[in-house]
Amino acid sequence: MNKESTSKTLDNLKWLLALAVFAFAVVGNSYFIEIPFLYRVIGVLVLFIIGLGIIAITNFGSNAIKLMKESRTEIRKVVWPTRMETTQTFMVVFASIVVLCLFFWGLESLLSFLTGLVLG
Repeated sequence: MNKESTSKTLDNLKWLLALAVFAFAVVGNSYFIEIPFLYRVIGVLVLFIIGLGIIAITNFGSNAIKLMKESRTEIRKVVWPTRMETTQTFMVVFASIVVLCLFFWGLESLLSFLTGLVLG
């Protein structure tokens, strides 16, 4: 067996283990109904964190974490608009919507009038 197929098989086993942990969290929550709700919630959260930790060490998980880190870096580079720019943009969009609404209302009224004349 080559290294790639071994890695893929290991990743599939990790995914199955993570799914088993998630399933145990869900089934365990409903099976242990006599345990107080707070403890069951804590148990489910801990099991989900363990499951996500298992997924994080797969190839897909490590790529996802890398993507999230790169996204945060890109978000820091964004130049956000000032309050004045945001207000001006809002006013332009709002005015455009009002003008288009009036246009379509007038068009609909005209077409209704013409339909009334034709069908009379």
